[in-house]
Amino acid sequence: MKEADMPAEIDKKYGGLLEKKWTSVIRLQKKVMDLEAKLADAEKEYIAGAPSRDKRSPIEWVPRPPEKYSLSGHRAPVTRVIFHPVFSIMATSSEDATIKIWDYEAGDFERTLKGHQDSVQDLAFDHTGKWLVSCSADMSIKLWDFQAYECVKTMHGHDHNVSSVQFMPSGDFIISASRDKTIKMWEVATGYCVKTLTGHREWVRSVRVNPDGSLLASCSNDQTVRVWVVSTKECKVELREHDHVVECVEWAPESANSAICEGAGSDVSLKTRSSFQPE
Repeated sequence: MKEADMPAEIDKKYGGLLEKKWTSVIRLQKKVMDLEAKLADAEKEYIAGAPSRDKRSPIEWVPRPPEKYSLSGHRAPVTRVIFHPVFSIMATSSEDATIKIWDYEAGDFERTLKGHQDSVQDLAFDHTGKWLVSCSADMSIKLWDFQAYECVKTMHGHDHNVSSVQFMPSGDFIISASRDKTIKMWEVATGYCVKTLTGHREWVRSVRVNPDGSLLASCSNDQTVRVWVVSTKECKVELREHDHVVECVEWAPESANSAICEGAGSDVSLKTRSSFQPE
């Protein structure tokens, strides 16, 4: 009887053991695959110097140390850094009154542009990269031939520190903002001031043109942001929500509209489009 009962006891004790073992093997395989995927991501991060973007939210796409290069040469704080639209070159301006040109792929210093007598506040390339414009606390705006690295025009007309400068999309005109509370438009061919926009009550810190060149956005120490119609010089919208100096303004690309509307309210896009559209 005891010998006859043995198989039943064995079946009861070891029944389903094979299925359990296979389940454990499958779970281990899944863990191994997950670890291999994490290892692959870690290798990508090590090679790229930052976490791979394909599995991360865009808001986490921030630079992380170590930096590729640390470029030194200015003798005072650096006020602006811009990239050339065509070549692997960037330009920097400084309170030391100079502009320096760097090769950012090699990490090499190229040359220094001298001419301003005080802090260089802002820089901008035209869309071709053949021209560079700079503005300064010396109240001047300079146009540089970026192929010959020479200053070809110096424009005077502001009565105080010129804090912001940019080319219009066509490249035929330059816009500037100043501590004298005005925004000016300059003709590149002649260097003459062709328009002056007034309305801000304090220092105009920054001015930027929209992609089609029909509107300007400016910000000021008067705590406002203003949108201007270029053709008429009319201030179309005055935005008042800041409680302190507004130092910087930019036009958001159309690709950012959905994200902005989602964060600020679904009706924002319609309101801003109808408000800012030139008549």
